[in-house]
Amino acid sequence: MIIVHSIPGKPKSSIDNGGWSRLEKFKALGISDRILQSLNTMGFEEPTPIQAQTIPPAMDGKDLIGQAQTGTGKTAAFGIPLIEKSSNKEGQLQAIVLTPTRELAIQVAEELNRIGNQAGVQSLPIYGGQDIVRQIRALKKHPQIVVATPGRLMDHMRRKTIRLGQISIIVLDEADEMLNMGFLEDIETILQETPDTRQTLLFSATMPRPIQTLAQRFMKDPELIKIQAKEVTIPLVEQQYVEMQERQKFDVLSRLLDIQSPERSIVFGRTKRRVDELSEALKKRGYSAEGIHGDLTQGKRDSVIRQFREGTVEILVATDVAARGLDISGVTHVYNFDIPQDPEGYVHRIGRTGRAGQTGVAVTFITPREIDHLRTIERSTRRKMLRMSIPTVTEAREGQQRLAMDKLLRVVQEGRIDPYKTRAEELLNEEDSVSLLAAALKLLTKETNNLTIQLTPESPLRVRKPFQKKTHKGTGNRGRVYAGDKNNRGKFNPPPRNLPQQTLH
Repeated sequence: MIIVHSIPGKPKSSIDNGGWSRLEKFKALGISDRILQSLNTMGFEEPTPIQAQTIPPAMDGKDLIGQAQTGTGKTAAFGIPLIEKSSNKEGQLQAIVLTPTRELAIQVAEELNRIGNQAGVQSLPIYGGQDIVRQIRALKKHPQIVVATPGRLMDHMRRKTIRLGQISIIVLDEADEMLNMGFLEDIETILQETPDTRQTLLFSATMPRPIQTLAQRFMKDPELIKIQAKEVTIPLVEQQYVEMQERQKFDVLSRLLDIQSPERSIVFGRTKRRVDELSEALKKRGYSAEGIHGDLTQGKRDSVIRQFREGTVEILVATDVAARGLDISGVTHVYNFDIPQDPEGYVHRIGRTGRAGQTGVAVTFITPREIDHLRTIERSTRRKMLRMSIPTVTEAREGQQRLAMDKLLRVVQEGRIDPYKTRAEELLNEEDSVSLLAAALKLLTKETNNLTIQLTPESPLRVRKPFQKKTHKGTGNRGRVYAGDKNNRGKFNPPPRNLPQQTLH
């Protein structure tokens, strides 16, 4: 039986009247005030179709299959019921979310923590490649939700640092992608270790036969919610990409800023360190830029966003997490300095521009080894990005000169220049008009700053290779131990206590 936990004596809501009216459609889904407060802080306005159709039955305890493309709000669709049904008492792991990649695990855990902020529900990402001792220490703090990749979760199961006997909900996020990566047997093993009374929520963009079989075997009369595939990126956003070497990125960004002269732009970096270095480097080259990321105090974050809204800061450098919930009008350009980890992240980023009927431009920087990942994003979003050549220094200079000409012409059209005409006639007696106009353009033109800037190289985007099934006896891929005959495949067999245990990565 699925128990919906309630918190007695809820504090009075701090949402203002404007927030309540904006969140009325969320409230109609039966969402509690504590979650609505978090959604208000995150900048949510109204539920997406997958959220509106998924949240009520999920909160009623039903098993669900949600078929929808990335970029449709799936994380909140399962995250809101997950937080609602989790108790904030410590000492008991209550829910598991399985994701195909560590990047998605981090992203989902961060969003769940934001949704669960007012409810006191903590989510912890667990994935290969991170020090397992550090993960074990974090698990001792008793998070209510663990977001994990299958291989690393099984590693913790073998070590008995995660026990699934008390789990009430399990979510399979991007199930078809986990299938493509060879995680099907791992998922079956994990599901077998959870209670029969658990609630299962499965989300997948496609429904291949193995996923259907998995659902039939492990789910109880699941309700299918299917959102029709459509173009999920913003139609008014012009989407382009530039291919270059990592060391060229900053110079290319500077040239694009000079050529395109965005009124208000956001530059996305993959990490907090990247954001800090980028914002400082832009300032050194004379641009009006500030950075925001998760390590900033709320006061500093609010100050930077206020300056960006007011126009005293023209370029906002941000991580994905820090930019979530931003509702700032007038953003004309988005620059993906580092390619997003997944299509949903890409849709979120470029959605910062092209709002309220206005057009926008999104430019993504990629290195040669990231071209396949770019094509994956294009297929998922059903939009082709236009290839842009690397701009030259000459083009950047010409762009600044055109901007200076526009400024001069705009001043002429606005009028109110009569007080300056007498001085202008005096100057014409000294020099010819072409020379004077050239001098005015030079004064108005932002000179290209060739100051050498060295950024710390980022770790390349890691894309996992498809899983190759092994048929010999012994230890299978990712440290799974199984007997070789087909009757025992997928069964969970912990190694003997006296044998060294393997760490999954």
